[in-house]
Amino acid sequence: MRDPLEGLSESGTIRTGAAMTHVVEAFRPVHQAASAMIHERDVSASVYAYGSVVTGQAKVGVSDVDLLTIGLPPSEADVIGAELSSRFANVCRGVDIGAGEGGDFVGEHDESYGNRVFLRHYCVLLAGSDAHRPKHDFAGDRRAARGFNGDIAQHVQRWRNALEADEDAGLIAQRMARKSLLAVAGLVSVLDHIWTTDRETSAHRWSEVEPAHHDGLAQLIAWTSIAPKPQADTVRDVLDGTVEAIVSEFRELIGLWPDTIGDSVAR
Repeated sequence: MRDPLEGLSESGTIRTGAAMTHVVEAFRPVHQAASAMIHERDVSASVYAYGSVVTGQAKVGVSDVDLLTIGLPPSEADVIGAELSSRFANVCRGVDIGAGEGGDFVGEHDESYGNRVFLRHYCVLLAGSDAHRPKHDFAGDRRAARGFNGDIAQHVQRWRNALEADEDAGLIAQRMARKSLLAVAGLVSVLDHIWTTDRETSAHRWSEVEPAHHDGLAQLIAWTSIAPKPQADTVRDVLDGTVEAIVSEFRELIGLWPDTIGDSVAR
């Protein structure tokens, strides 16, 4: 859901509406329970909230609660997320907990840069140390867009492999839609000299820039909804057409990560 405060400051740095003051009361018990459970397992872990809940755009019973931890093992994050999803099923669609490490935010390569941008502008501390958060704001420019989505070509190969392995086409479609449309938001941000991560608005704008993508972008928007059930061939067609075109356009306008870099922490 679009963050109305997201954009660029007068100096060209990223601005968002992520703040604890924007969290509605219904979601606060989820945050409190998550922080308590995580610190029971690792008192040194840092816990952050991000997404529509911290921008005030979440809808009770419909939206996900998105969390990022630094220092908690991924296996622990999965267990806690599943337990909280069941416990608060009446409050949110699910509790998703990403697991990062301190090293994810260190270095000059695109991935760590994107992680620092994300932590600085999109995450709100719930518990633990905030030592990894950068002290300065980041420009909303090509480097930030590349840090967020320069791995799009690597994801394309993973989705292609997953389809060949007959994995769940609906799950692949949803992941593909969310990641590809976020890359489109990067394209729109750089082209129009703005800053946005809003998928739907960006898809409509990119349809104006590249009218041939209209139908494929519309399909990707539809797949961001709950539990899409497309046929594998349909997913493959969109992957080979619209998504591959997005990768090419991203490569030309913004640039891609080297193949040796791994997955980003969240987003």
